[in-house]
Amino acid sequence: MTAPVLFQEKPLASQGCYAIATLNQPAKLNSLSLEMCQLLAEQLTRWEQDPAIAFVIFEGAGEKAFCAGGDLHQLYTSMQENAGKPAADNAYAARFFDIEYRLDYQIHTYGKPIICWGHGVVMGGGIGLMAGTSHRVVSETSRLAMPEVTIGLFPDVGGSWQLNHLTGRIGRFLAATGAILNAADSLFTGMADYCVRHSDWPAVTAGLERIEWDPEADRRQLDQCIHQVLAQHSTAATLESGPLQTNYATLLAICANRDVRSLYAAIATLADHTDPWLARAAQTMLKGAPLSVALGLTLQERAKHLSLAEVFQLEYNVAVNCCAHGQLQEGIRALLIDKDRSPRWQPATIDEVTQADLDALLASAWQDATSNPLASLG
Repeated sequence: MTAPVLFQEKPLASQGCYAIATLNQPAKLNSLSLEMCQLLAEQLTRWEQDPAIAFVIFEGAGEKAFCAGGDLHQLYTSMQENAGKPAADNAYAARFFDIEYRLDYQIHTYGKPIICWGHGVVMGGGIGLMAGTSHRVVSETSRLAMPEVTIGLFPDVGGSWQLNHLTGRIGRFLAATGAILNAADSLFTGMADYCVRHSDWPAVTAGLERIEWDPEADRRQLDQCIHQVLAQHSTAATLESGPLQTNYATLLAICANRDVRSLYAAIATLADHTDPWLARAAQTMLKGAPLSVALGLTLQERAKHLSLAEVFQLEYNVAVNCCAHGQLQEGIRALLIDKDRSPRWQPATIDEVTQADLDALLASAWQDATSNPLASLG
């Protein structure tokens, strides 16, 4: 059986090695399973402790995706098996989000450079992997999004932190709509650092292999060497403005709305817009879970002054609660199980979402905060 993640170590021209982690589930668009998260976390620890490894590259097998998100089928089964039970009783969900969020935090705080080759689809859990890397690279095929509103979740894997740090509060629009960013808009928003043509990636890796690495030098020197290779092959200057950048003034005005219902109503007016990107974003929100819109926006407000570790702790608690709520199960059913694409959301409209609904998802799934499995993070 082929391993779900492939690990390689290749020599640098001067001394030392670099490492490659390849997500190896191309038929599933490299969607992350619990096993894949465990394998990545363990291997990253070994590479970080190995003095012969200079830097790490993340990539995805196949031409279509780096990573399209989390593998939701087992999560759906666990929700079925634990229906009606307290959130903390779902052992699989608790372990899945524990391992995934720890991995994402590990990447954010990693001691060596990580280059993420974010070609093709990069969504949900794929954003979680990419966001914390030191050199985030997209291509002309890249499509980045946090589309959790379509399955009844919220932009997790640190999304409450990352989206919250985008200029102009634009992360509120992205959370509510799951809008897809192309390469140009990924660079414009700061969700990516470089754009390299897919056909040029072998030349990039060849350039990285020629880096003259001094293990005794400051890490910033190595970061700069990697930057120079990526910048040499950058096509950023040739990209046309993406739809988000083109409509940036409109989106700034919309995201200035302070309360959830006003923001929702403002986005809803775009459903018939002449710009197809704006119209699709609004239509996606209107078909998505109203509670997910409210929850994603509420979490960004809660996360505003939290550390990254505290954000992961907050998201972990809410994600486990979502698995007991029923809405996430319904969203996965409609999208991936029955595939009827007709979820029956509860609450059904944004006006029916109450503070009590939000409080129930924000409440601790454990007896006290110190019992949260991520309490020691950071």
